[in-house]
Amino acid sequence: MKTESLDLILDESPAQPTGEGDHHAAAMPDDGLLIVPMRNVVLFPGMILPLTLGREQSIFAAQQALKLERPVGILLQREPEIDRPGPDDLYGFGTVANILRYLTLPDDTHVIVCQGVQRFRVIEYLPGYACPVVRFAGIDDLKVANNEITARFIRLKERALQVLQLEPQASLEVSSAVKGISSPGALADLIAGFLEIGPNEKQAVLEAVDLVPRLDLVLDYLLRRLEVLKLSREIDERTKASLDERQRHFLLLEQLKSIQKELGEDDEGSSAELAELHKAIAEAQMPEEVARHAGKELKRLERMPDGSAEYSMIRAYIDCLIELPWKPPEADRIDIGEARRMLDADHFGLEQVKKRIIEFLAVRKLNPEGHGPILCFVGPPGVGKTSLGQSIAKALGRKFVRTSLGGVHDEAEIRGHRRTYIGALPGNILQVIRKAGSRGCVLMLDEIDKLGSGIQGDPSAALLEVLDPEQNNSFRDNYLALPYDLSSVLFITTANVLDNIPGPLADRMEIIHLPGYTQEEKLEIARRYLVGRQIAQNGLKAGQFEITDAALVAIIRDYTREAGVRSLERLIGAVCRRAAVNIAEGGAAAVLVDERDLAPILGPSKFDNEVALRTGMPGVATGLAWTPVGGDILFIESGRTPGDGKLTLTGQLGDVMKESAQAALTLMKTRASSLGIDSAELEKCNVHIHVPAGAIPKDGPSAGVAMFISLASLFVDRAVRSDTAMTGEISLRGLVLPVGGIKEKVLAAMRAGIRRVLLPERNRRDLEDVPAEAREKLEFVFIENVDDAMANAMETRLAGTP
Repeated sequence: MKTESLDLILDESPAQPTGEGDHHAAAMPDDGLLIVPMRNVVLFPGMILPLTLGREQSIFAAQQALKLERPVGILLQREPEIDRPGPDDLYGFGTVANILRYLTLPDDTHVIVCQGVQRFRVIEYLPGYACPVVRFAGIDDLKVANNEITARFIRLKERALQVLQLEPQASLEVSSAVKGISSPGALADLIAGFLEIGPNEKQAVLEAVDLVPRLDLVLDYLLRRLEVLKLSREIDERTKASLDERQRHFLLLEQLKSIQKELGEDDEGSSAELAELHKAIAEAQMPEEVARHAGKELKRLERMPDGSAEYSMIRAYIDCLIELPWKPPEADRIDIGEARRMLDADHFGLEQVKKRIIEFLAVRKLNPEGHGPILCFVGPPGVGKTSLGQSIAKALGRKFVRTSLGGVHDEAEIRGHRRTYIGALPGNILQVIRKAGSRGCVLMLDEIDKLGSGIQGDPSAALLEVLDPEQNNSFRDNYLALPYDLSSVLFITTANVLDNIPGPLADRMEIIHLPGYTQEEKLEIARRYLVGRQIAQNGLKAGQFEITDAALVAIIRDYTREAGVRSLERLIGAVCRRAAVNIAEGGAAAVLVDERDLAPILGPSKFDNEVALRTGMPGVATGLAWTPVGGDILFIESGRTPGDGKLTLTGQLGDVMKESAQAALTLMKTRASSLGIDSAELEKCNVHIHVPAGAIPKDGPSAGVAMFISLASLFVDRAVRSDTAMTGEISLRGLVLPVGGIKEKVLAAMRAGIRRVLLPERNRRDLEDVPAEAREKLEFVFIENVDDAMANAMETRLAGTP
């Protein structure tokens, strides 16, 4: 070993790594040793080990040792938490080590690769140095050979090889080293180095200078490790036999459970939880088949570790079974008089609808066990379909829940997912019933006409069983995989368009049509419900806000064109918010809104009475159309230009409407002579039929009559009456055929200011569904053919004559 003086900085603060400066320096004696304290690492003689250095004193000591080619002393700390250990914080025995390599990693981490040389004992700490320096005495193994040591040596080697065979991370190099070693002391140090024991136990081996105690100590540690490895192997074999392929990745958790069982430990929390589940299943009043299945699943749960994925799946399934309502619902408490009063208080108008609901409730009262019809409310948005369902639930004393079917295109949304899928859930039907907590709830399936279908199946087909009273007493959800009785659930559905509901599904329901509201009905609804609700929602108090009937009528007439009252309520809310701003700013204590005050709040009128303006010239006729949001008026405009008899159609028309235009032109040509029109002139001009509002798709045969009257008006040069609208399909024989949506179309005509309506003769029976107010205000003319239409639709004078 090279002996050379080492200058160390005499300073209490951490030294700089270079060791340079103008401080006073002292020389270290030849038997002095630079110390590198380690927190949890014990180095044995003969071992090569990488050590990570983080403290400045340790880095300084290693760098100075490299500089002067001297060894370092590796000492274990008694308490790993101490950052600046003193003499009392370090053990008195350690290992002298040569630094084979010094590395500085990119993250500024310092690593030294050390090889243990010999044990040493600390004689004394030398004061005044920037890192620990000790005077030490080296300890070499005595080469003693006797039967006692030889016997221990042979037994230690045998047990070490057994441990290496069972140790999963043991390398072949270690086994080769154990087989080839001939020194008992070196064998004990080697085994203590790779054995999985604590640093304090390794320190005890390091301090065992005599061979016999050291060999006995290492052999004791080795035998303990051998027993643990044997037990782990037995648990491995026993556990693997009880696992299938899906559970193989939970092997460690199974091992932990088996070890706890061997040690006699039990998880009291899990036992209490399982006891609660047993009690909950007993109290849920499940049918016998369901209770038996729930008990079987609970037994599976008891055999599984808490942390496994299947444990959580089974637990969620059992929770679902417990939370579903199984007991029979209470009998309905139906008071017909109270139900009628409640419907009248919650809904204005809709007399036919309320009459049917009262009949429905009366039948439920007289025959509670009977299977009543599934009601389907069909009507435009905003006419009160959802609130009618709430009123029925209130009259029955049942809970009301709803789920929207709009956009649902996966059958699993109705029937649920199978439990083989991760994240499986019950279908919407069972989820809503679980939320209601009763099998006797009123469940509204909203927007049933907007169901979709795709590669995941057809949800409407799954609803066939749900909405069939003869089948839904044993409805099977894929997640539940057990029959569930839906016969006590009162299903109510809503739709905007009846045509989009599949035939078999519509056949299971009783269709109740909700018409749009007249202007007088909207005014009354606004008075009774909307104004008061918006006053409360906008923070106004009684007496702070008032709106006149004239203002309400103006909002209905000039700012809304709808069958329902949603837009009307939004605009009333806008007026209330303006009043709230005025009151909050201190501009007024109370606000009264009249018709003349609407323009500054809502802007100019959005709808004008354009019928007279647009029908004041030949070639323009007013038709009536039906849309999913109610009825509407439709203008048909025709024009002609010189050409070769070509027909042009614009306005984003559907195929059926294009065919109606072609039929109208063909009928026009066949009747040219009777109308006084030159047939040759017809063949020499191009005809253009346009339906304004080109951004809106239009289709259907109802505009056939209006198209024919528009063409006839153009060619005979007579204007169509501005107060008349018409609807009906035409045939090539000139017959006017019946159409649908008469009620909605008539109400749209009344809203637009029309006074006369031409209807097909075969639609006369539909006039009974038209509200009395509309029948009083409008004149109805029933036509059988296009001749009747021309006689009643056109002005009696020629266009342009006085």
